[in-house]
Amino acid sequence: MLRSTEESVSFVPNSHSSRLFLPSTAKVGKTSLIMSLVSEEFPDVVPYRAEEITIPADVTPERVPTHIANVICIVYSVNNKKSIEKVMLIQGCLCVSRVPLILVGNKSDLVEHSSMETILPIMNQYSEIETCVECSAKNLKNISELFYYAQKAVLHPTGPLYCPEKKDMKPLCVKALTRIFKVSDLDNDGILNDNELNFFQRTCFNTPLEPQALEDVKNVVRKNLSDGVCDNGLTLKGFLFLHTLFIQRGRHETTWTVLRRFGYDDDLELNQDYLFPPLKVPPGCTTELNHNAYLFLQSVFDKHDKDRDCALSPEELGDLFDVFPYMPWGPDVNNTVCTNDQGWITYQGYLSQWTLTTYLDVQRCLEYLGYLGYSIQQSQTDPLMAVCVTRDKKIDLQKKQTQRSVFRCNVFGDIGSGKSGFLQAFLGSNLMNIREEHRSYYAISTTYVYGQEKYLLLHEVFPDFDYLSDADLACDIVCLVYDVSNPYSFEYCAKVFKQYFMDSKTPCMMIAAKSDLPEIKQMYGCSPLEFCRRHKMPPPQSFTCNTAAGPNRDIYTKLTTMAMYPHVSQADLKSSTFWLRASVGATVFAVLGFAMYRVLLKPR
Repeated sequence: MLRSTEESVSFVPNSHSSRLFLPSTAKVGKTSLIMSLVSEEFPDVVPYRAEEITIPADVTPERVPTHIANVICIVYSVNNKKSIEKVMLIQGCLCVSRVPLILVGNKSDLVEHSSMETILPIMNQYSEIETCVECSAKNLKNISELFYYAQKAVLHPTGPLYCPEKKDMKPLCVKALTRIFKVSDLDNDGILNDNELNFFQRTCFNTPLEPQALEDVKNVVRKNLSDGVCDNGLTLKGFLFLHTLFIQRGRHETTWTVLRRFGYDDDLELNQDYLFPPLKVPPGCTTELNHNAYLFLQSVFDKHDKDRDCALSPEELGDLFDVFPYMPWGPDVNNTVCTNDQGWITYQGYLSQWTLTTYLDVQRCLEYLGYLGYSIQQSQTDPLMAVCVTRDKKIDLQKKQTQRSVFRCNVFGDIGSGKSGFLQAFLGSNLMNIREEHRSYYAISTTYVYGQEKYLLLHEVFPDFDYLSDADLACDIVCLVYDVSNPYSFEYCAKVFKQYFMDSKTPCMMIAAKSDLPEIKQMYGCSPLEFCRRHKMPPPQSFTCNTAAGPNRDIYTKLTTMAMYPHVSQADLKSSTFWLRASVGATVFAVLGFAMYRVLLKPR
């Protein structure tokens, strides 16, 4: 009958702790091991069982903080063959757990030979065993090292990284390191050059590599792998080989340092705190990307726009999102932002989609930035630094000025009034080639007001008058669209306005859509023009998509201007001088911005 006993020890480095569990048969020296470590001398009288003991971090060689975790040390006596045999029985029971295991051969002072030859087959059989240490509680041999390895097994376990049977890294480890390589490959040429390797080194270890050390690393890879180095840079195969070598040589703490710096947890999944940092957005506030985040996203676009056509082909877009666990953008995105003649997302469309995601779902945006390695490449510990929360809209109204860059326009109208066409026209597109399942109820692009670039976000609201939610009503400006050729179309717009917006401070604009068709008298108590006059709204704005030159974009500039300056009086809104000042330079700024980007791309 196997009789086992157990002891437990707690490490308390800084504010965290690691629990060490020592199961084994009786009289193998567990209690002596613990007490020898604490007192640094062999006790003359050993109690039958030690109580739980707390060991400070400075007792062990590795003075590092640990997270709460567990490690199991199976203790046997090197001078007792039966206790060695019983190790296998205990080991079999404990292998079902995911806790790292260490074999400890105690009482090495009583024998002249090593038990390693007997223990090695056990270690090879069970991959859960991190290492084996022979020690002596009596002469304090390897006592401190034992608990060092115990801490190391908690901090840097081999199990998740490496498969001893295959002598290779496990798939999850390869997947994580592959993402790290791609994030670190700043120019996307498939090679880590010296600058990229040094940036990687500083990011993970806070120190650059000396030129000779860098060359030595590459020489090691060259000697072992024919395609590990290319153009004097490290390939993905070489990068993976290097980490395999670290693990095989017992330097797996190096690989763990890299993994944790890039956001991975003990299960080789990206940490939830890394992907989803908590962010509170007060009521009345919105979220936008800051300047540094836009610069980062521009560099990511430039990195993957290999043909320098200022658009991302499906292959380039797939390459960009290769560091994601899933494809974040569906086909509806191509109908949400600007695309080129081939239907590929342009540079402006790419930034617009990021702006949209930040505005509508900032947590999702932070998750995406985490996959791209924003906080790593920007050398920021807080991923929230990418986002700014705007001040309360009520304060903007009081001060009659705003610092916001994104303005939301909710578009209302009856079925068939032309809402979808109005959204697509903003993107320079139409409804001809859009499949229903790829339809988008959002459209976002830039406009220029007084020379300032702003984002206008159009949202088509489903025409259900009785079930409009708070989200349907929350916006910076309201757009009411009616079909001039349908006599009953205007009635819906009038009802929505009178029910939801007549007493609000949200500015509204009436859009007379399909103005290329014969205008029919609206079956309502007054004409649209008279309705706007009574409610101090600008006159209805004529709009059509059916023109050879394309729709006039001035109407979108007017919407953005009204959203920026909701306090402007009706008299000012009617003034042609006001609209001329607002829209002046819009085309010039748009053309210059695009041309400047093309010029900056050419030397790269």
